[in-house]
Amino acid sequence: MSGVNEIRSAFLEYFARNGHQIVPSGPLVPRNDPTLMFTNAGMVQFKNVFTGLEQRSYSRATTSQKCVRAGGKHNDLDNVGYTARHHTFFEMLGNFSFGDYFKELAIELAWKLITREFGLAEDRLLVTVYHTDDAAADLWKKIAGLPESRIIRIPTSANFWAMGDTGPCGPCSEIFYDHGEAIPGGPPGSPDEDGDRFIEIWNLVFMQFEQVTREERIDLPRPSIDTGMGLERVAAVLQGVHDNYDIDLFRALIRASEEATGVKAEGKNRASHRVIADHLRASSFLIADGVLPSNEGRGYVLRRIMRRAMRHAQLLGASEPLMWRLVPALLREMGQAYPELIRGEALITETLKLEERRFRKTLARGLGLLSEETEQLKEGDRLDGETAFRLYDTYGFPLDLTQDALRQRGIGVDLEGFNAAMERQKAEARASWAGSGEAKTDAIWFTVRDRVGPTEFLGYETEKAEGVVTALVRDGAIVDEAREGETVGIVVNQTPFYGESGGQVGDVGMMYGDRLVIEITDTQKRGDGVFVHAGLVKEGTVGTGIAVEMEVDRARRSRLRANHSATHLIHEALREILGTHVAQKGSLVAPDRLRFDFSHPKPIAPEELERVEDMANEIVVQNSPVTTRLMAVDDAIAEGAMALFGEKYGDEVRVVSMGTAEHGDKAGKPYSVELCGGTHVRATGDIGLIRLVSEGAVAAGVRRIEALTGVDARHHLDEQDRRVRAMASALKVGPAEALPRLEALIEERRKLERELADARKKLALGGGSSGAAGEVKEVAGTKFLGKVVEGVSPRDLKSLADDGKKSLGSGVVAFIGLGEDGKASVVIGVTGDLASKFSAVDLVRKASAALGGQGGGGRPDMAQAGGPDGTKAAEALDRVAEALGA
Repeated sequence: MSGVNEIRSAFLEYFARNGHQIVPSGPLVPRNDPTLMFTNAGMVQFKNVFTGLEQRSYSRATTSQKCVRAGGKHNDLDNVGYTARHHTFFEMLGNFSFGDYFKELAIELAWKLITREFGLAEDRLLVTVYHTDDAAADLWKKIAGLPESRIIRIPTSANFWAMGDTGPCGPCSEIFYDHGEAIPGGPPGSPDEDGDRFIEIWNLVFMQFEQVTREERIDLPRPSIDTGMGLERVAAVLQGVHDNYDIDLFRALIRASEEATGVKAEGKNRASHRVIADHLRASSFLIADGVLPSNEGRGYVLRRIMRRAMRHAQLLGASEPLMWRLVPALLREMGQAYPELIRGEALITETLKLEERRFRKTLARGLGLLSEETEQLKEGDRLDGETAFRLYDTYGFPLDLTQDALRQRGIGVDLEGFNAAMERQKAEARASWAGSGEAKTDAIWFTVRDRVGPTEFLGYETEKAEGVVTALVRDGAIVDEAREGETVGIVVNQTPFYGESGGQVGDVGMMYGDRLVIEITDTQKRGDGVFVHAGLVKEGTVGTGIAVEMEVDRARRSRLRANHSATHLIHEALREILGTHVAQKGSLVAPDRLRFDFSHPKPIAPEELERVEDMANEIVVQNSPVTTRLMAVDDAIAEGAMALFGEKYGDEVRVVSMGTAEHGDKAGKPYSVELCGGTHVRATGDIGLIRLVSEGAVAAGVRRIEALTGVDARHHLDEQDRRVRAMASALKVGPAEALPRLEALIEERRKLERELADARKKLALGGGSSGAAGEVKEVAGTKFLGKVVEGVSPRDLKSLADDGKKSLGSGVVAFIGLGEDGKASVVIGVTGDLASKFSAVDLVRKASAALGGQGGGGRPDMAQAGGPDGTKAAEALDRVAEALGA
């Protein structure tokens, strides 16, 4: 029982035998804490349980929580690959008590697990406690029999745990493993504690307090337990190694990296293989949880992780993208424990491949620019922060890559200047993730939920229902009543109104009571199951306890249902046509339109878009029933239902199926099967028609389709038809002949434009070469043809110059074209035999200066420029002639 997978299972099963509920890992993007960029500890998903805002059906839990520390306050990125225990992604094993048991049982369970189940030698173990926590010290003596010498009291914050500046906190007790005298280092609290002999393997947090502000700390309503054991660390101990990168999991990933590169993980290459193995895990899990590389927020951190690994792949000599080729090795090691990796394999692979291709271009360009900017710097110098920021901001070259590239030369980077530039130019981007937790919670709604319970949603079956008002909230406070003219948040025990979620906007409608009329302008979900109706009291007074009748705007709901069902059909059609890497990245289901964002690395060809639309409409015309089943999450996914990992699903989920596939391997099987809590049509025919109206990019690797359904789609087509008929009428043909007629007219116009251009050129040359010869004069022995022309485009001026050079045989030609706006364009041509004597670039700049312009460019035999003052054209020609005679 020493493999990583066996250790994880043994931990969870041990606590399950001791009355704990095994809870799946929460997503890496926190749903209940907008202050965190990524989930960085096992207790994050339980934060509201610890503070009393949320209730669960269990009081003991155990998890293996996936964590990332690579951005924001918790950032281990720069150390990864160069130390024995730093990772960007890691697994935190934990057991939790929500007011059920406290210090005594927590210590007993921990001691029995590590000594009996894991078999660690007791004489290799020692613990720390917070210096004033006498209770914990006494319990270690009683339960574990540890002497005072192996119970170390720590007076610093190292043994007082807090997730942040505010939130749950309390004293903690850490368990250390002694690797023996052969390894340098002292016990915790000693001057040599930074050595590697004593390694912390488990932290038991005795959660007693909540930090409300920096100054105020209050008791938690129920003292609780939160523990965290680093899976990679304990695996190293159990496998008899001192380095996390020597455990079975990392050995397998590093071996795959060695095989892919043909380079052994030895010497200077050792760190590169470790970086690749670690960052492969972090990148893959973040992508599976819905994060895609971008230039800000979470996506930027992911990009940094990916590109750091890709830089090390290049250092190992990988000439082609490498990371995506290692995904199967990761799935073999971790796919069984984390099936989201398997579900997201196609997206992970495509994202890694695309990003590495982009990065290689960025790297080549950035290294070249960096070399230019630092060629005068020597060892000990620093690159100025403004330049480092320009490389990042303008050319996409990350700061850490700039530092890595300069480190070998002993050159640093002015970080203060870089940060100042970042603050000045990227303040919004830097703050983009702050407060953007995907399900930010407000304590007031948890209070409401605790008082009145969750709202029962009746809207799947009806759009009209009765209920009782259970709570009213106005301006962030619970109130007893709201009068005519006031706006208030209304909570009812049951409702037919759908609360906005999953991209579908909230319902609107009316609420009635005894001498009471309320207009509902929006419906939102709050506080884990509370539906809040935003209501404007039109007549009467609403108070808690009164009965109301509720009626959803049926026409609007009907269009919402059609649009939501259409998103499912479009999603499946995209996967059929483009590939299974397509995954939903966001949506908007409004009554008048739908918007669907999805992962795809390149634009969709018009013919592919047509096939998507055709395939979706094939299911519409089937008019097949839309079925809904309630299933366990695992069962639903096992049967092929698509789920968005990171979405919060309960023990039971709604599985929505529609249509029968008509093509490919799925022919005869259900077409679209998804986990979805939204409202849908009863039969696909109720959608009426799906019309895709636009497709484009919204972010790197993310495309967006906008579409219309039903009457909106018909109106769109009607408008297009009216435009075609109006065009046909203007062309004096029938609608069917409009396009061929328009194409013929366009071609006819092009022909006329070409003929006109030729005529103008001949006219400019005096009707032919003989006419042109009449304009020629000799300047200091050099033939010079100079002429001012009108109605000739700058592009045709070059053609004139070529013809003029041919007519001269040897000489210089200058043509100045006058535009209707009074500006002028000038082209100078020099025949080949004179190109070493006269430069067309020098001559054209003299002409441009006479015209009031600046510069000009081209080749020694042909150059072009312009100027704002066409009245000086003759003077410009004189300047050229003067230059020839100089």
